[in-house]
Amino acid sequence: MAARKTFSNWLTNKYLLIIRNEENFAEKTTFSFNYARLFLLLAGVGVLVLSSAIYLVTVALEQWLDPRHAQMEANRQVLELSMMIDSLEQEVSNKDIYIENIRRIIAGEELAQNLEVSPESDLQPTELTESIQPVDSQFRAEFEGSELAEITALPIAVSSNVYELRDVYLFSPLFDGIITDEFNPKKDHYGVDIVAQENEPVRSVADGVVIMSSWTLDGGYIIAIQHPGNLISVYKHNSELFKNVGNFVAAGEVVATIGNTGELTSGPHLHLELWHNGNPVNPQEYIAL
Repeated sequence: MAARKTFSNWLTNKYLLIIRNEENFAEKTTFSFNYARLFLLLAGVGVLVLSSAIYLVTVALEQWLDPRHAQMEANRQVLELSMMIDSLEQEVSNKDIYIENIRRIIAGEELAQNLEVSPESDLQPTELTESIQPVDSQFRAEFEGSELAEITALPIAVSSNVYELRDVYLFSPLFDGIITDEFNPKKDHYGVDIVAQENEPVRSVADGVVIMSSWTLDGGYIIAIQHPGNLISVYKHNSELFKNVGNFVAAGEVVATIGNTGELTSGPHLHLELWHNGNPVNPQEYIAL
């Protein structure tokens, strides 16, 4: 009586597959297999094909095979653009308020107080810690005694950031001139007077953005430039101004010409002031005049 075959025996029975030449029946190759190995091989191939298909559908060919891809990508781009626009709007608003504060300081008006500063912003509004009371003009009183939106006001004698300027190279605003009145805060003279020929070109001491370009009663034609590092340069008594507010100027670029304008002048000369972190500094310490 023949032995009864079970399912396990059927899976493990070995078979031999022989491949022969059709013409002469010569044996070419042989394969030994059983159904268990064949099922495992087919299952492995099936898993590989399924994994490849899933990868192609969800990653490589998603934009062609997934109908939701276009909508999801559009939503993502809209969200990114919205966040970027909000950030730019806030930055522009802060810059506009800062420039408006500079204009109000120069004009002797009250400052705008609605400046909003994000943690990443370099604009740091601070409280006024010291008030300087010069007597020569309203412009100087407001400019030297009021807060600037991004400038930290410190007492003149103890300014801890003044040494930062020693590593900055500043150009001379004039090629040739004679200093007739030096920097003297005790006499409310917060700059130097440089006598030169009338209509001699006046150059910017460094790269920056023009924050004032107008006429005042005491200083005549005045131009002020905001430089990197919380540095502001002011040029007074000019005969003509070549730049407008908001213009970018390069170091050494001509911004005005020597003149004799304003009430506080006795001849053609340039009154040059440097302000760092809200405090006047001596231009002769940082510029070869």
